[in-house]
Amino acid sequence: MLSRIAESLFWIGRYIERAEATARILDVHLQLLVEDPVLDHDATCRSLLAAMAVAHEGPATTDEVLRLLLVDQDAPTSIAHAIWQARENARRSREIVSIELWEAINTTHLAVNRGKLGRMRPADAFRLVRERANLIAALADNTQSHDDGWQFIKLGRMIERVDMTARVMLMTSYGTGSASSWLVTLRACGAAHAFTRIYRASESPRSAAEFLLQDRLFPRSVSFCLAEAKECLEKLDPKQSRTGFSGDARRIVGQALAQLEYRTISDVLADVAAEMEGLQRVGAATTDAVTKRYFEGAISPEWNRGES
Repeated sequence: MLSRIAESLFWIGRYIERAEATARILDVHLQLLVEDPVLDHDATCRSLLAAMAVAHEGPATTDEVLRLLLVDQDAPTSIAHAIWQARENARRSREIVSIELWEAINTTHLAVNRGKLGRMRPADAFRLVRERANLIAALADNTQSHDDGWQFIKLGRMIERVDMTARVMLMTSYGTGSASSWLVTLRACGAAHAFTRIYRASESPRSAAEFLLQDRLFPRSVSFCLAEAKECLEKLDPKQSRTGFSGDARRIVGQALAQLEYRTISDVLADVAAEMEGLQRVGAATTDAVTKRYFEGAISPEWNRGES
C-alpha cells in the first residue's frame, strides 16, 4: 500500500506536466497551421502525432489531432486521459495529498469529463488546461509538506518535462531546422519570453538549443530538470556509501546531466535527433529504476515508514 501511494504521487506529477506540455505544443503548432497558408497540413499533423508517439494511419487532419491529443479520454496520449489519470492517482493517495490539491485536480477532471474542452475554441481549451495545470502544480508546492511525498510529485514532474522537451526538439530536428522553426520550439516549451530576455536579438538555432538544453536557471531547460530530479533522488535516499550510488536512478540521471553539461552545444547539435531520442530513453530508464526501487516495496518512503 505504501509503495502504491508513492507511485501515485509520482504519476500525479507526470500526468499534470504531460497535460500542460501537450496543451502548449498543440496551441503553438495549430496556430502555426492557421498563420502559414503554404504549410502542408497533413505533414504537420503527422509530425505532431509522431512526436507524441501516436500511431496513425490515413490522412491526418486538425480534427483528428484534437481528438487524439485533446478530448478523447480513451486515447492514452490525450490531455483528457492525462487529467483523468492524475485524478485517479490523487484518489488513491487521498490521505497524503492536501485538500486544496485534491479539489483542484478533481474539479479539473469533472469539467473535462463533462466535455468542456470539446465545447470550447481550441485556443481557449489549451489556455484552460495550462492555467489549471499551473494551479495544481502551485498547490502541490504551496500546500503540501515538502517531505518525501512532495519529492515524488516533483520527481515525476521533472522527468516528464525532460521527455516532453525532447519530443518537441525532436520534431524540430526532423523539420527545416531554421531559426523560425526553433522559435516555434521555444514557444511550445514556454521559453520564448525568457529566451528573448537572455539572448536579445539572437534567434539562431544554436542559441535556442543551448537555452533549452543547457541553461541552468530556466526551469524548463533539460539541464535544470535533470539537476532537480537528481536532487529529489538524493533527498529520497540520503544515505550514500563512500563509493558509487545507492540506486540506478541516480546514476542514470547523474550521467545524463554530466554528459549534457560538459559538452559543447556544437557536439550536441551534430546529431540532434539521436540526442533527443537518448533523453527520452533516459526518462524511461529513470522511471523503470524508480519503480523497481520505490514502488515494488524495496524501500518504504520515509514519510510513511513504520505506518503499515
